[in-house]
Amino acid sequence: MIATLVQGKELWQTVVASVVAGVGITFAFSVAIWGIGQFAELTRNERPLGAAVAAVVASLALTGVAGAVIFAIIVMTSK
Repeated sequence: MIATLVQGKELWQTVVASVVAGVGITFAFSVAIWGIGQFAELTRNERPLGAAVAAVVASLALTGVAGAVIFAIIVMTSK
């Protein structure tokens, strides 16, 4: 019998999860940066409603990034 050194299914799941997490968190952080920039721009142009919407988008995106980081730390420490 030949021992299995690398289990292909688990390796594939790890690769897919890390790519999805990397792209997802990067996208969410870029949305947060965009929201902060739009907030500053709309505030300067005296458009309070648009600035408020941009601030909410930025806040939601930053919350999502923070949640993903916390989830990742919990997963890493529980194994």
